[in-house]
Amino acid sequence: MKIIRQIGIIFLVCWLSEVIERLLPFTFPASVIGMALLLACLLTGVLKIRHIQEKADFLLENMAFFFIPAGVSIINYFDVLKSSAVQLIIICVVSTVVTFAVTAWSVRLTVRCMVLAGSGGTGSGSKAEDARKQGESATGGKEKEGKGIE
Repeated sequence: MKIIRQIGIIFLVCWLSEVIERLLPFTFPASVIGMALLLACLLTGVLKIRHIQEKADFLLENMAFFFIPAGVSIINYFDVLKSSAVQLIIICVVSTVVTFAVTAWSVRLTVRCMVLAGSGGTGSGSKAEDARKQGESATGGKEKEGKGIE
């Protein structure tokens, strides 16, 4: 009965997001509305994580399965994709490089914040030292001796 209730909650959020999408005077993806609605419900306490935990875990564990129909449907549009293959490859390469760069920057910023929070801004303390070492290992140890992560 617990699983049925969790599925019902998730479907209710999806249905409400579809209704909201149709009521909006502009186009906006229902999936994004649903995620925002679910986040709002979790943050306000209307829903607790335990209300959807098992079903959410199941969906996350089997996420790759849900991409199969989209991947197969690409075959239907192969002629369209073939005519713009070079552009698609360039877009994929550039977006991958940008993603790597933003991820590296985010990690560096997070480690810097951990160092500042753990040391009170002085750069001493075991937590700060551990975070600094983690930052060096994440950047390949290219930080200069005695200098914090920048």
